[in-house]
Formats: sequence, structure tokens, C-alpha cells
Amino acid sequence: MKYKKTASRMLAVLAAAAMFAGLGQARAQAETLFTVTLLGTGSPTPRPERNGPSTLIEVGGKKLLFDMGRGNTVSLFRAKIPFGEITAHFITHLHSDHINGLPDLYLTGWLGTPYASRQGPFVVYGPKGTEAMMAKLYDAFSEDRRIRHADEHLTLEAAAVQAHDIGPGVVYDVDGVRVTAFKVFHGALIEPAFGYKIEYKGHKVVLSGDTKYAPAVEKEGTGADLLIHEVAILGSDAERLLAERPVYRAIMDHHITPEQAGILFNNAKPKLAVFSHIVIAGTAAPDTVDQIVAQTRKAYAGPLVVGEDMMRFNVGDDGIAVSTR
Repeated sequence: MKYKKTASRMLAVLAAAAMFAGLGQARAQAETLFTVTLLGTGSPTPRPERNGPSTLIEVGGKKLLFDMGRGNTVSLFRAKIPFGEITAHFITHLHSDHINGLPDLYLTGWLGTPYASRQGPFVVYGPKGTEAMMAKLYDAFSEDRRIRHADEHLTLEAAAVQAHDIGPGVVYDVDGVRVTAFKVFHGALIEPAFGYKIEYKGHKVVLSGDTKYAPAVEKEGTGADLLIHEVAILGSDAERLLAERPVYRAIMDHHITPEQAGILFNNAKPKLAVFSHIVIAGTAAPDTVDQIVAQTRKAYAGPLVVGEDMMRFNVGDDGIAVSTR
């Protein structure tokens, strides 16, 4: 398997050097089956270097967006992806940091500009409560819809919403692109929460969603081309923070630690493990990424990348190329 690194700022850690003899060389010209872009790798904390969680998967002529955290429209614009070209939107769970960019994407995507211009309804799949949320969002912006329809002659069809409350199982299956939702465990009071498996032409990409150590992620992620997993780590001021704000203990208890993720990766053995939705409780130290890697390495020696916003993965029969858009 070969990797191409085109961004000096990319934080990647690859094990077993002999396996990656092609590091830094161009991949052979083979069909790219998946292009996966990390639009946002952050958390509820509004850090300027990390947008809220959002992942774009381009596969089989479709553009599928998973979660719509803060700043997802800015990242799509940077990636030169018109908002109206998104085929379908998928939500892992209804925590605000995973959907607070959804209204912007829905509304801005309706505009008649080159970077928007949605022609049909806004299609979204998510856990129970998604349909109700989207109905209320539609109602909340009725005046904007009235004004723009009358003034800018935007079609009401493109402002429509098609929302689907989903359960575990196949939720999207079009032209060989299959998306399967599976339950994960983000906490007893956060039900349901989903991970997603995306399959096409014998390859698969798996997104954990927000979760503690979940056997379902390990099962679905076994042998995946990409296994993209969330992670949480205490910041440099953890001792003071936990004493002053006990809520951080609850936050940490809802996520996987790097060492636990390492155990999961070691069991699942993906071709490449990727951390995204990086939750840092407290102040991020300059060596936070190094700490994440070191703790993961206690249990996992395989290929690993700590994701950054705008990092891109091209998956094909000849391997995975890593770059920045």
C-alpha cells in the first residue's frame, strides 16, 4: 500500500515502514473509489484551527456528508464543493456540535449562487428526532423562504426538506453505494447514536460517530480501508479543570481514550486508522497530538493518522493517498 503526502503540516504516523516503501511517491494511476475529506475534526470548543465534526465522502458519483458541525460550509467552499451538489446528509446523533452547522448548509445551499444552487430537496438521515428537528427548522425560516422566493425567484422545491428517522441497518443503497447505520454507545441517555459504514466495489470506510469503546465499531471496522474514530484526551490543565468543573468527567466518560482506541484498532486492523472529532478537555498543549499518538501506540502499532481539517484520503485498489485539499 502506498501513501502520498503533499502537505507539510499534515500530522501522520505510519507504522511498519517496510509496508510503506512507496511513502512520498506518486500512486499508480488507478481509479479512485472513495475521496474522504475531513471538513471538521474538532469539538464543541470553538478552536479556530478545528471546525466542528463533519466528513465528506465522495463515492460512486455521490457526495455524502456525515454530520454538519460548525464551519462545514466554509470547509466545503475551500474544497470547491458547491453545497447544492451534496447528495444526502447523515447525522450520527443529535448533540448540537454535530448539527449546529446544518441550518447554514440548508439555507445557504438554497441560494442561486455558483457555490450553492441546490436544485432539489435537502435530504437528511438521522436518529429519532431528525424529522421533528427538520420540520421545526423549516418553519423557523418561513419568512426567509417567502422573501427569497418573491425577491430572488428561488424555487420552493429546492427549499423543501426530506428528513428520515432511521434505525440500525441499510439506510441508503443507490448505484452500488451502500450506507449502513449501526448503534454505538455514547452514553445511556444519548440513544440512539450511530456509526456509519459506507461500502462500494469491495471497499469500505467506517465512521465511529461519538462513542465509548463499542464492539460494533470494531466489528464493522474490521479490515476497513479507513476507520475514522473520535477520541478524547485531557488537556494540560486537567487536574484543575476536573476539580473546578466536574462536567468534564462526564464528557470524558462519553468518549473513547487514545489507549482504548488503540486496542480497538489493533483488533480491527484497518488499512488506515484515522482520528477525527478530537475532544480536548481543557487547554490544548503544543504536544497534544504527540500525546494522542503515544497513548494509542501502547496498544496499536499499525498505520495511524491524527486528522486535521481539510485532510483528504483517496482510496483505490492500489492503496490510499493522503493529502490536504
